[in-house]
Amino acid sequence: MRTHHPDPHVVIAGAGPVGLWLAAELRLGGVRVTVLEARPEPSPHSKALTVHPRTLEVLAFRGAAEPFLAEGLRIPDGHYGSLDQRLDFGVLDTPYPFTLALPQARTEALLEERARAAGAAVRRGHRLTGLTEHASGVRVDAESPEGAYAIEAAYVVGCDGTRSTVRAAAGIAFPGTDATVWGWLGDVVLDRPSARPVLSVATPRGGLMCVRLPDRVHRFVGHTPEGQRSDPPGEFTFDELRATVARIAGDDFGMRDPRWLSRYGNATRQAAAYRKGRVLLAGDAAHMHFPAGGVGLNVGVQDATNLGWKLAAVLRGAAPDALLDTYHAERHPVGAELLTSTRAQTALMTAYSAEGRALREVLGSAVATVPAFSRRLAEGLSGLGVAYDTAYTEAYGIRDGGSGPGDGGGDHPLTGRRAPNLRLGPDVRLFDLLHAGRPVLLDFAGRTDGPSADVIVHQGPPVGDRADWEGVGSALIRPDGHVGWAREAAARPGHAREAA
Repeated sequence: MRTHHPDPHVVIAGAGPVGLWLAAELRLGGVRVTVLEARPEPSPHSKALTVHPRTLEVLAFRGAAEPFLAEGLRIPDGHYGSLDQRLDFGVLDTPYPFTLALPQARTEALLEERARAAGAAVRRGHRLTGLTEHASGVRVDAESPEGAYAIEAAYVVGCDGTRSTVRAAAGIAFPGTDATVWGWLGDVVLDRPSARPVLSVATPRGGLMCVRLPDRVHRFVGHTPEGQRSDPPGEFTFDELRATVARIAGDDFGMRDPRWLSRYGNATRQAAAYRKGRVLLAGDAAHMHFPAGGVGLNVGVQDATNLGWKLAAVLRGAAPDALLDTYHAERHPVGAELLTSTRAQTALMTAYSAEGRALREVLGSAVATVPAFSRRLAEGLSGLGVAYDTAYTEAYGIRDGGSGPGDGGGDHPLTGRRAPNLRLGPDVRLFDLLHAGRPVLLDFAGRTDGPSADVIVHQGPPVGDRADWEGVGSALIRPDGHVGWAREAAARPGHAREAA
């Protein structure tokens, strides 16, 4: 059943990258948004540094990638479990075959600028304290410097981190395991930096990576055998950082002027449900893990991209409420795979024994000599390998003209996969058509006869050589850049493609 909300309003808890991107996505769909952020000012510290290729694609198909590309450091490879042999991202099927090093503080600033420009209300110093769901919406209780107040919303989304108040208030379980490994990070100025943009060292004494940041600052992240413990090790000091780096790498690189020092653990948990009634979760509120591979921020932004268009479509009456159930169905498996990957990488990173080093050597050799293996790992880290189960196609509220399960485009091999940035004309690319955040119907055979106004239609054959798209007569691209359905050109001509 579809319900039109006369004043669709969503409250988002958390003004990190996930909450801010979701706010902009909802505004693109015409939804009124209020973001509550407990911190009065953005944090100057950056937990995350890496923007992966799929996140760059997401930014690009909203026309938002250029500021990130202009400021970030492009790194043509990535790592899996800090293996010495790095993954070549140049072989990936994307316009952005690299990772982008950009401090999270700058990423947040760019995303907040976009959310505010789109009309989202971002309230800093306002803390969500509780919520109560009722028949027509959710009452959100909040505190601000001026006192307590309440907001009525149609839905609430928790983007408020691993200690999510929204998740706890909704009674959503967060099962998993406590920390058994502790890592550390330090942002410092170096007088003798490595010539490499990314330095990686792994020894029986521990492992570390060093990445260049703006303003002559470098970030060290690492771990040692002493960090394998269940109890937190205590405050991380500059003297400890300098001594630890020197012990592992044989040099402290002339480090001075510490900007930020911190520890982090490998506690690993995932929300049992990404949706419970009118409450939804995204990002760290839905999944927590060891920061291996720099993927956490990226998976969170991709959560928000999957959720944003669906929630907007439901609120404007263009799709049934059941569409929101596909958010959990599609993104929970992605989160589960994330946890498996980061656990595996943690095991590799902390493999200090002779047997562990032998395992690293074997896997590193496979990365270096088996291109298919290396590419598979790179596709997983980059986010480019995510494909959604075609069984959920009908629930999208966007369907083709087929009359039965085998008659439409839901069983086409492209269905559920991410769509590439197809060249559709001399000056037209698919990502350009996705800027509006609406479904895009690619009608290569000229058979469309009246799709919904909610759908952007492009007619005419594609330009360029894509073997995997050869023979496709029409395809519906979801607002999140995945193929909703596809049909062969030789298939029975369909009648009106619909966007329900």
